Amino acid sequence: MDTQLKARILLVDDEEEFLKTLSERLEIRGLTVEIASSGQEAIARAEQQEFDAIIVDLSMPGIDGIETIERIKAINPTAELIMLTGHATVESGVAAMKKGAGDFLQKPVDMTTLLTKIGEAKDRRTHVLEKKAQDELDQILKSRGW
Repeated sequence: MDTQLKARILLVDDEEEFLKTLSERLEIRGLTVEIASSGQEAIARAEQQEFDAIIVDLSMPGIDGIETIERIKAINPTAELIMLTGHATVESGVAAMKKGAGDFLQKPVDMTTLLTKIGEAKDRRTHVLEKKAQDELDQILKSRGW
C-alpha cells in the first residue's frame, strides 16, 4: 500500500476512544480525517462536504450504520462507504452492501487492509467522477454540434 496515500476521510463511530485512536493512526499515514460520533452527525457532514471515503460503524445508538449509509448514498450517490464493525454477521454485511457500502471490515481492523480499502474506495470514486465529467462534457459538445 502506498504510504503516501492522500485522501479525505470521514470516520463515524459512537466510541470516542476508538475514533481518537483510529483517526490518529490514519493521520500519521497522511490522510485528512474528520470524525462524527453519530449517524446523524455523519449525514449532516456529508451534506456539507465530500469525502474520498466514509468509514461507518455498524452499531450506533439512534441512526445505525446501515441507515447512515443509505441516507448518505441518497444525498451523494458517488460517496464511497466502508462499513466497520465489531459485531459482523453475514446478514449485516449483505445489508450494508445492499445499501451502498463498498466494503465491510471487522474490528479490530488491520491497518494495512484498511488503507488498501481506502485507496480502492478513492480510486472508485475518482473513476466515477471522471466519467461523470466526461459525460457532461460530451453532452455540452453534442449540444453545440460537435
